[in-house]
Amino acid sequence: MKIPSISKIFGGGRDRSADAPSPADKARYEGTLIAHGLTKTYNTRRVVNGVSLVVRRGEAVGLLGPNGAGKTTCFYMITGLVPVDSGKIAINGNDVTGMPMYRRARLGVGYLPQEASIFRGLTVEENIRAVLEVHEPDSAKRNRKLDELLEEFHIAQLRKSPAVALSGGERRRLEIARALATDPTFMLLDEPFAGVDPISVSDIQNLVRHLTARGIGVLITDHNVRETLGLIDRAYIIHAGEVLTHGRADDIVNNPDVRRLYLGNNFSL
Repeated sequence: MKIPSISKIFGGGRDRSADAPSPADKARYEGTLIAHGLTKTYNTRRVVNGVSLVVRRGEAVGLLGPNGAGKTTCFYMITGLVPVDSGKIAINGNDVTGMPMYRRARLGVGYLPQEASIFRGLTVEENIRAVLEVHEPDSAKRNRKLDELLEEFHIAQLRKSPAVALSGGERRRLEIARALATDPTFMLLDEPFAGVDPISVSDIQNLVRHLTARGIGVLITDHNVRETLGLIDRAYIIHAGEVLTHGRADDIVNNPDVRRLYLGNNFSL
């Protein structure tokens, strides 16, 4: 998929006000997350070199590659955890390149880290309520949204249970339900399949499909390439800090360079 022309979002020179995007320009990019020409250097080593990608609402996109390829650094630049050396990031037509994570969240980005992010000392419902109290001032709407999320992710029966006692799959459902309390348009999932059992793998795949069915765009980075390729609509393969190729899972698997440099000749879905 081609990266759309985004000069109207980012501006073409130092006078950014002169090139500010019009409402029509911003409307054109509604429902897209775009990274354009991202670079990152540590000491003298360029670990990300001009990576561009796009995620649209309602699709799941993988960001994959071998260890040390630069995919994690690229992913963290998109989340806001790592600053960009050069390049730009736009969400729904808004330039967020220099914004911290909390401002990106306000513009519609949810982030689920690899590590457990639940509030261990709270119950299941208290975990979700803690986020809703920040984002929804109306108590009746808060309670209704809480009940809807508990039911939607099949954890209503666990609402009074301590979060620390949940299984891996139940914890992931709680974390995603809590993330959706802010009504994001995009979810960034960092290693969602790491350290989970086969039953939980299937559970997580179903959760991601549920997110895309909801119209949420999902960007996934994970070392479990088979599980990820079996789930996503498209993937970008990062190698030596650059996009080696991108496309649908079958195209990725059958690409001779991807097999030679990343998957191996015996790989199959």
